[in-house]
Amino acid sequence: MSLFKARDWWSTTLGEKEEFDQGCLCVADVDNSGSGQDKIIVGSYMGFLRIFNPHPVKPGDGMQAEDLLLEVQLREPVLQVEVGKFVSGTELLHLAVLHCRKLCVYAVSGTLGSVEHGNQYHIKLMYEHNLQRTACNMTYGPFGGVKGRDLICIQSMDGMLMLFEQESYAFGRFLPGFLLPGPLTYSSRTDSFITVSSSRQVESYKYQVLAFATDADERQETEQQKHSSGKRLVVDWVLNIGEQALDIRVVSFNQMISSVFVLGERNFFCLKDNGQIRFMKKLDYNPSCFLPYCSVTEGTINTLIGNHNNMLLVYQDVTLKWATQLPHTPVAVKVCSLQDMKGLIVTLSDSGHLQCSYLGTDPSVFQAPKVESREINYEELDREMKELQKIIKEATKTQDILPKSEDDDLKVTAEVSFHLDAISQAIDSEVKAEVVPSVTVKITVQSRLAVQKPKLSVCVQPPLALTCDQFIFNDIGPAVSKTVVLSAFLKGNCPPAELEGNAIFSYNTPTGVPRVAQCKFRLPLRLICFPAQPSKTANHKLTIDTNKPPVSLVSLFPDFSDQSDEDQVNSLGFQFLAGSRITLLASKTSQRYRIQSDQLEDIWLIANELTLRLEEHFKKQNCKDFLCTFSGSIPLQEYFECIDHHFELRLNAEKFQELLSERAIQFRAIERRLLTRFKDKTPAPLQHLDTLLEGTYRQVIALADAAQENQANLFQAFIKLKSATHLVIMLISLWQKLSPDQVAILEATFLPLMQDTQELGWEETVDAAISYLLRTCLSKSSKEQALTLTSQLSMPKDTSRLKKHITLLCDRLAKGGCLCLNADTNTQQAIIMPGGCTTIPESDLEERTAVQDPTPIFTDHKHLTKQKSKPDLSQSILDEEEKP
Repeated sequence: MSLFKARDWWSTTLGEKEEFDQGCLCVADVDNSGSGQDKIIVGSYMGFLRIFNPHPVKPGDGMQAEDLLLEVQLREPVLQVEVGKFVSGTELLHLAVLHCRKLCVYAVSGTLGSVEHGNQYHIKLMYEHNLQRTACNMTYGPFGGVKGRDLICIQSMDGMLMLFEQESYAFGRFLPGFLLPGPLTYSSRTDSFITVSSSRQVESYKYQVLAFATDADERQETEQQKHSSGKRLVVDWVLNIGEQALDIRVVSFNQMISSVFVLGERNFFCLKDNGQIRFMKKLDYNPSCFLPYCSVTEGTINTLIGNHNNMLLVYQDVTLKWATQLPHTPVAVKVCSLQDMKGLIVTLSDSGHLQCSYLGTDPSVFQAPKVESREINYEELDREMKELQKIIKEATKTQDILPKSEDDDLKVTAEVSFHLDAISQAIDSEVKAEVVPSVTVKITVQSRLAVQKPKLSVCVQPPLALTCDQFIFNDIGPAVSKTVVLSAFLKGNCPPAELEGNAIFSYNTPTGVPRVAQCKFRLPLRLICFPAQPSKTANHKLTIDTNKPPVSLVSLFPDFSDQSDEDQVNSLGFQFLAGSRITLLASKTSQRYRIQSDQLEDIWLIANELTLRLEEHFKKQNCKDFLCTFSGSIPLQEYFECIDHHFELRLNAEKFQELLSERAIQFRAIERRLLTRFKDKTPAPLQHLDTLLEGTYRQVIALADAAQENQANLFQAFIKLKSATHLVIMLISLWQKLSPDQVAILEATFLPLMQDTQELGWEETVDAAISYLLRTCLSKSSKEQALTLTSQLSMPKDTSRLKKHITLLCDRLAKGGCLCLNADTNTQQAIIMPGGCTTIPESDLEERTAVQDPTPIFTDHKHLTKQKSKPDLSQSILDEEEKP
């Protein structure tokens, strides 16, 4: 049983094999009882007129004999029934019945019964109009602004509007360009008739224009209309809705605002008085009828829409508020008050099912049957539980979202050229260099099966850029390969944080399943830097240890070395296109390599390239136990300076935004004052408002330029922060000899964002991630694990909390903490440390130490110093460090 069914209050079935349409239903106090209770008037195409006043004993009862007040056979089909002030000399309500060739107005009255049969109702014909043309529909209202009476307008099948001033015929006018009749309504606020023509256009005609137009008692030719007296009938406004309309209504909020509602075959429109669209709603069903009415919420309109799926839907503007199931398809719907119940919904079907219902929910009466009791075999349940837990454990090990295909249906490969382009393909580069190099990347797509809607996207991290990053192909057949060629270059004026790119190929299989294939590629280091002389001075120095004999730098970096220069065996210089100079030193006697530069973030790319080339070198020699380590101190203080610089620029961006908002408010206020002065009929002095406006305008422009410059600096600072973060992660992984999974956790913690915004910045995101690690796998006790983290991220006031958490993270890693996101490991982390390490003491010593002394307790400044002297490169500092 569905909860969302219309609650049946009263219902009945009218006649046998009778037909009804949307104009056959009307609700009003037609007998002028004065009680405020409505009666239901129904006319049928068989000529029957019925008036009901439902009195159910309990909700859901059918019709009783006394519910039918009147039933009359009028001998002619009833097209439409309406109730209004149609008789002159009185403001009582009368009933207007439209037949094919006749309009009749009746008075409905009742007399108190003196016998047990009760009250008696009858109708009295007040007047009638015989029509010269076959009628289609009618509308009524106070045409021309008359008070205390309603006039009637009838639309004929051949497009003539016939207007009746109650008992007398006023005039008739033909609608221009008429082909088929459409729904018709009257707007009292604009005093106009609104209809939908066969051209699928909503048209509005002023009553005053109709009254003064050429008489149309007989259809006249165009030439005759030009020479006859009167004016030509001109439409007030036209709106093309692109579909035929089922019904049209006008609803007023108050005396100042009214809306025109049009129900189309697939859309629902709300128009202003001048024909502009206020809103529209696309319907996913075939509507059958509708009724707009004023909502409880001020400024909104509720609309009842019935459809051919036996549904009645309630919309508030374009928002669906309720949907209810009806036992029939409604062709007409009204809202009335019956038996002191306001808001009852009256629906009528084309076969005569009349129902009064209200919205509500029915409780479910379903009860689950009792299960036969049986004995439980606990051993079998334990065995089944163990098997299920084993299956779940195996399933949780695989982290792949998409299933792996057995055969490679499609393969994407990327090939980066070994040499730079002879002619640079760099476009609009901001790098201030004579030549900005570019490198060619060739991407090949090989498909074993036919693919549909293929699209290739290539992306690199800014400030790197591509000559083209989007490729759309036609459908690819089986065993066909596609190749694209593009160039990569440095566009921004700062070194990138990553040299890796990604090629993503999206397509649909012949069965319509969407899939994605991708491959990664690495751009050469030569793209962003060129060989230079080694520098003798440097502010930042890092030393990387290895377990294998030293390798000549000429063999490691053949693209940056000169074979004739013997000094380059132990030292190389790298000059970034948009950055500082980096020097790489190799020890002659030990297994150490030193990287030094004036900027900490610039060390990252050279250090990463060194480790990758060392691994590749020893891999070619079939050496599987090669290992890089770092025994120095983590450069946290220099890293914190990068964080502070980035955070300061974020604060500046927030200040610029506030200042721009203030100046914009001031600018608009001055504009309003000036407009008031300019519109004033009596001239008045401007009192230097124009000077103040010009000064404010210059301030807005200056602030916008400063904000734009700060945004560019913030972008570069974020890239430098990413480079420094990559370097810190690499040093921590070499220092603690972390596994690839643990390095991935660190990268996800410190590099959660691809780009930085004011709404979600790097500082608060990283702080939340580090706090989670400190309270789970790196927690000291179960008390920390019980703490809950806030779910809302907001920009912090300063970076002291973030620095403290980073220091604690490194400290707990130094004391034997293990990075792991497994729930089982997290629960045991506070008890036993892996690898035989001792547990972290449950004191707050490290908390107090981190607050009092920003220098971490694991930091040793022996290996990382800022030197102002100029050491000689001929004497390797690496050799000196080996001395006892």
